[in-house]
This record gives sequence, structure tokens and C-alpha cells, in this order.
Amino acid sequence: MEDSGFENLVVKFLTHSISSKELDNLNSALKNEDCKQMFRSQIQIDYTTRHIMSQYNKNKAKQELIRKIRKDKRTVKKLTLYKFGKYAAAVLLFFGLGYFYWNHNFYQNTNKVAIENTDQITLELSDGTIKTISEASSASVYNKKGDRVGLQQGNQIIYHKGGKAKEIVFNTVSVPYGKRFVLILSDGTKAHLNSGSSLKYPVEFMKGKKRKVYLQGEGYFDVAKDETSPFIITANKLNIQVLGTKFNLSAYPEDPNIKTVLVEGSVGFFEENTKFNEESKRLIPGHMAVWGKQQRAIKFKEVDTDLYTGWMDGKIIFSHMPFKAIVKKLERNYNVTINNSYEQLNEVRFNASFDTETISQVLEAFSKNYAMKFTVEGSHITITKP
Repeated sequence: MEDSGFENLVVKFLTHSISSKELDNLNSALKNEDCKQMFRSQIQIDYTTRHIMSQYNKNKAKQELIRKIRKDKRTVKKLTLYKFGKYAAAVLLFFGLGYFYWNHNFYQNTNKVAIENTDQITLELSDGTIKTISEASSASVYNKKGDRVGLQQGNQIIYHKGGKAKEIVFNTVSVPYGKRFVLILSDGTKAHLNSGSSLKYPVEFMKGKKRKVYLQGEGYFDVAKDETSPFIITANKLNIQVLGTKFNLSAYPEDPNIKTVLVEGSVGFFEENTKFNEESKRLIPGHMAVWGKQQRAIKFKEVDTDLYTGWMDGKIIFSHMPFKAIVKKLERNYNVTINNSYEQLNEVRFNASFDTETISQVLEAFSKNYAMKFTVEGSHITITKP
């Protein structure tokens, strides 16, 4: 490998933009002693750069960025349906490489203990070991045999390409309220997980076998196509089968319905203890399937898919949604507890979209459209009749 090619891999590695294939190339290149020395040198330079840059006031810089973004937006945001304006925002550029803790991993020096801090993203390994994931660092992911199977970079985990597994071994990622996470599975499938969600998945899929994962919460899936190995997501008692497609699936335990919105491709539905066949109900792009948990029946309707996928870009979108459902969504997104004693408000429906607003600004916008009072005390919010 030419020096320039290796240097590009190192830069991508340290800035959390390397692909699974490029990661394999980097691992191979590090067998060369010269490459290994160059890599160590870049790590030292990066650490020094980060240490110097960490002296600036991060909170002040963040607030300044948010202030500039909001300055370009309307001072009063009206609640509206199907109008989501795009705006240009100032971007802070930091020169220098991202830092990386090479010796940290998810398998060494761990104990089988429960994680008490529910504000942290966690990874549960097949042996029951639970590790917290730091979004400010990177780490290697190992299987129970001690083999490196993937890499955690910030808010995502990239698993090495598989296909040689002789048994299915599951890991589970759990995402708390107020956070999101991305998984790139060993087959190349990309799963975006929303706040308050968890996904149980094989560390490596077996070639020729069904690719089965288990979702609780909400996720957007970009499934790698493999006609010999159907991809199946189990949510509650409903199975969704695909070969290669893009869709959003919302299946929170407290919600009465499981909603699937298809962006591209085709998906089919079948309940547990049944088999997928040609008579199974199918969903076409631009439509949503709503499966009632109690009725155990499925309905289809045409929708604007952007309303259901905007959360990946940090948007919170409500489309003709009753306030009691909005409360649940706000609690997940902002990691707060909302006590609404204004019962009349529960069934009022709103159409709205937000992105950079704080929880106080969101509630202020609602109060201007429907009279109500609210108080915010830390992470606890109370809504009362005016």
C-alpha cells in the first residue's frame, strides 16, 4: 500500500469516518513495522493537538453556534403541517485529527455487573457483560473468544464483515432517552436507533441462514441485500421480513401500535409462530403499515415518509398527533419527565416540527397555540390548566 493510501486510512480512522472494508485494510497494513510506527506517531500528534484544543471554552462555543443558528430562524415558530424549512447554519471547523484510545476495548477488564446509570448507552455482550459506551471516545469490540469483531467510534459501532460464523452469538445495544446510536452490522446493514430503543443482533451472521434481529423502540434500517439470507426484524409479536430495503420501524412497548414506514424496497409481515409466504401482507414505498397490538390486525395508508424519518437529522415532528402522545415523544427525546394534570389537553391534536429548540421553547410554542401553564425544574416538567 502506498504511503498516501495508508495516511488516508489513518485520518479516516481517527476522525471516525472509516468504513468496515477500509478498517480491514488498515488492520492488514499495520502488520508492516513502518506503518505501525507511522500510526503511533499520528496517535501522539493527535493526542497533543486535542489536549491543546481542549483548553478553549467548549460550552461557550456551543452556545455561540446555537445562537447563530437561531438568529437565522424566525423568532416565533408557528405550528404547521408539511412545512419544514431548511436553513443554513454556521459550522465550527476544528483542524487536527480525532483522538483515539487504542488500548481500550469492550472485553478486557470487565465484570458482570448491571449498569446503574440509565443515561448511558450500553452494550451487553453474549456472556452477560455490560459495558457503557462513551460517545467521546473510541474502542475495539471483542467477542467472548477474545477476537476483535468491530470498532466503536463515537455514537456508532461498525462490525467486521462476517460470513464464517459457526454459531449465532447475540449482542444488545440499549439507547437511553435523549440519545441516538448507529450500528453497522456484519452484513453491511445500517441501523439507526432512536431514543429509548434497544436492538438485539448477531455479532456475525451465518451465511445462508436468516438474519434475525430483535427491536424494542424505534429504528431506521438500511438493509444489505442478500437473497439467500432474508433479514427479519422481530418487534413484539410481529415479524417484518425484507431482502434489501430502507424503512422506519416504531415499536415502543408503551405504544398501542407498531408502525412501519417504507422508504424504498419491499417488506412483508407475519406474526410469531407463523411462516412468511407469498400470501403474507406486503408494504410498498411511500406507505405505512399500522399493526394494532390488541386487535392483531394490520392497516395500510399512504404517508409522507419524511415525517417519520426526520428524527435521524435531529428533528421532532408531530403530524396530527394528540398531546398525550406528544408528551411521550418529548420525554424520550429530551430525557425528561412530564406530568400533565391538564386532562383536557390530552386529546388536542397538533402539527409541529422542531429541531434545535430546548424543551422550554417547545412547550412555549405549544402554549401560544393552546393556553396552558408549565414549569420546568431540572428534568421534571409540570403542565397545568391556565
